[in-house]
Amino acid sequence: MKNRTQTQPPAARAQDAPGLRQCKSSRELSPEDAADLKRVLEQKYEYMDSDLFALPERDAVEAVFDAAPEIPVPDSSWYHPVMDAGKTKLSAARKMGSVLLTAEQERALFIQFNYCRFRVCLIRDELKDMACPEQDLDLVQELLHWYRRAEAYRDQIAQTNLALVLAMAKRTRMSDLDFGDMVSEGNMALLRAIDKFDAGRGFKFSTYACRAILKAFSRAGIKLSKYRSVFPAAYDPEFEKSDYQETKNADHEEDCADEVRRIVETNQADLSEIEQRVIRHRFNLVAPDIAGDPPAPKLRDDGKPLTLQQVGQIIGVTKERVRQIQKQAMAKIRGQLETGYLA
Repeated sequence: MKNRTQTQPPAARAQDAPGLRQCKSSRELSPEDAADLKRVLEQKYEYMDSDLFALPERDAVEAVFDAAPEIPVPDSSWYHPVMDAGKTKLSAARKMGSVLLTAEQERALFIQFNYCRFRVCLIRDELKDMACPEQDLDLVQELLHWYRRAEAYRDQIAQTNLALVLAMAKRTRMSDLDFGDMVSEGNMALLRAIDKFDAGRGFKFSTYACRAILKAFSRAGIKLSKYRSVFPAAYDPEFEKSDYQETKNADHEEDCADEVRRIVETNQADLSEIEQRVIRHRFNLVAPDIAGDPPAPKLRDDGKPLTLQQVGQIIGVTKERVRQIQKQAMAKIRGQLETGYLA
């Protein structure tokens, strides 16, 4: 794999390259263009070389694209039903939209794909030498044109060979590995195989991709085996932490609250009148109309216990005095509660 020095100026390349007249005429990059440019400049990007790439640019474009045989575009709508592995047989599903390419068509498709990536690598090297690559918008738009064209060819190759992944997944006997996980691993291996396949060697892509897909299945199986050696028990909802203790604590708190309410209502703790009024207002134990208290509907509309300051306004003392009275009353109630449980 190697890059070749481009002898023609960028302006000449822009005129010769097919489809560049459709590039954006805007002088600013859109967010999508900026993201694609950053991805190309920062990530690893390579191609499989061919003798055709050494030709002058106009001749190379004519040999790669114009002289190529007609290549049918696959329909991958059949793929998702087969993922269930039980709704449709693979042989019947392939007749619904997948295509089988001849050796000549497959070679032409891979050469087109790699030529687009070859052009991306050439332009990327020129942009990397610039202090601010985004300033040469014509060159950037040319790079984005070839990059997106290469991605389109990559998707076409992948969709054409989706049935290959399913065939390998159904042929592989790995009962411990989920079928969907196997297909996912196979699809990733298929994409890597597309990037690494050299059509100039004369082999069919399926010969190269099958081995790559099977090795991906093997790696996934080994990874699963290591995981299960560390975590031998599978997930079981019955093994989840029980909420018995939380439920028991909640029931105990409710029983204690009922007992405290009974002690206050029957005055078993021998609370004084002022202590009863403070406890009842602070913990909302009784209705708003307590004998001797002024009405306070605005303080009780929300149904929540009153604050120290609100209780102090009702009984005519400061909130600090209310806190002291509450503390004394709670000590009496706690003593009565402990006595009742010990009795």
